[in-house]
Amino acid sequence: MMRRLAIAAALSAAACGSSEVAPAQSQTAAPRATTAPAAASTPAAAPAAARQRIVILGDSLTAGLGLDPDQAFPGRLQEKIDAERLPYDVSPAGVSGDTSAGGLSRLDWALADTPRLLILALGANDGLRGLPVDELKRNLSTIIERAQARQITVVLAGMESPPNFGRDYTSAFHQVYPDLARTYKVPLIPFLLQDVAGIERLNQRDGIHPNEDGARLVADNVWTVLRPLLTAS
Repeated sequence: MMRRLAIAAALSAAACGSSEVAPAQSQTAAPRATTAPAAASTPAAAPAAARQRIVILGDSLTAGLGLDPDQAFPGRLQEKIDAERLPYDVSPAGVSGDTSAGGLSRLDWALADTPRLLILALGANDGLRGLPVDELKRNLSTIIERAQARQITVVLAGMESPPNFGRDYTSAFHQVYPDLARTYKVPLIPFLLQDVAGIERLNQRDGIHPNEDGARLVADNVWTVLRPLLTAS
């Protein structure tokens, strides 16, 4: 509990003077990162037609605000996927400032063509704005249910809220993610910004958005959970 409050306090300090994770600025899906050609002894990559999509539905953290597309965590994930010659393409669907309600409103667009897997990375702006926890849980539940109804594997990325709205709110917000993971039997990334939030050298000048080094660690957090799903397929 103390560890969660420390992280939340860091997020609150970083967000001073801002009511959301990102300014009202939208960013569309970034191009897929590329890597150097594999050595001759490395198995050939899967043909484009055989590759499957991984959609990341999120906010400015997913959009990579302040970074080049290949430096943001979705681009770093693609590098990891390509390094292991796995037949997947990462499609970031991040909109700066988006809440869980905003993500739900554009879900049909994000799931067009039925991707293989959805990484659900929403809620940071709900927490910064102090939006009702029940609303957050309802929105995320609906997204998971609609994706699972289409046989899309869901990975849930946990978020934390700052302590501005009191201990009860912070605790209830935190609990949304493990509760949903248990209810819907989906893999959980405990905290998307683990080991990054509140650490000055890993964030941009706004203190909220990861810099290039921070984005690498965010990608590591996701990869720990994602890789077993891709290699078992």
